[in-house]
Amino acid sequence: MTALTQNLPPVVRNLGISIIGQECYTSLVENLDFSNVECIKYSLSKGVGLGIVVGGSIVKVPQIILVLKSHSAEGLSLGSYILETLSYCINLLYSFKNGFPFSTYGENFFLTFQNALITQLIVFFSPNAQEKIILVAGGLAVFVSTLSSLSTEILSYLQIATLPLSLFAKIPQITQNYRSKSTGQLSAFAVIAQILGCVARLFTTMQEVGDPVVLTGFALALMLNGVLGAQLWMYWGAQPKKVEEKAPEAAKGEVMTEVNGKVQAYDQPPRPQTPPRPHAPSFRTGTPPPSGGRKWSRKLD
Repeated sequence: MTALTQNLPPVVRNLGISIIGQECYTSLVENLDFSNVECIKYSLSKGVGLGIVVGGSIVKVPQIILVLKSHSAEGLSLGSYILETLSYCINLLYSFKNGFPFSTYGENFFLTFQNALITQLIVFFSPNAQEKIILVAGGLAVFVSTLSSLSTEILSYLQIATLPLSLFAKIPQITQNYRSKSTGQLSAFAVIAQILGCVARLFTTMQEVGDPVVLTGFALALMLNGVLGAQLWMYWGAQPKKVEEKAPEAAKGEVMTEVNGKVQAYDQPPRPQTPPRPHAPSFRTGTPPPSGGRKWSRKLD
């Protein structure tokens, strides 16, 4: 068997070495020696990391398709996606400038663009879309260009800021789901994939980077994505809860009328009281009343 693994095509050999290194490739692939526990952990971490990067390139695609197909972004929190996009941008540039392996942060590259697109779709399907799209797109562009010009030291402080940023990014979506008792157009595939991705990222970060700030960020993201997953399970198939508007009650002195399907109240002036009718004469004396009833005459000179 080793005769085959030691004579693999150069393309396969070079790819394997570039991923797990010369030492681990020789030990695990060429010699089939699985006693090196460190190489096994490292190779597993690399494999999981590359899988996350590939998965991250499509994880938000179902959400995008769902919004485009329904022509609605109901249930999606604009604030959540804006904050989440900013967090992805910071993490991406921080990892890139620190020279971390691409397998430990590559999904952030794809998630940043996918989140930015979903943010624009949420704005597009909202009132006054044209003005908001320009505002949001311009704001994101300025933010990214500003981050690119910052030093590594400043980015490290911003990376710490992604911890509360990740918290605030999920809370609006969680709150919106709780109030409406529904997850609307929120993609179950995207939420489940993010939960699994956070678990995998905790493992790869511990094996390859060991940065406590990054580890804390992934742990926090896992907890909040777990809450979203629980809401998906609780509110599965539920329609958004809408508060029914009660018709206004008429106050004293008001008249309720329906105009164009809307009930409106109008002031009504008090009705004048009718004077009491004069007492009719009694004819119990036995004298019959004049024929034709009482008549009034006017003397003409």
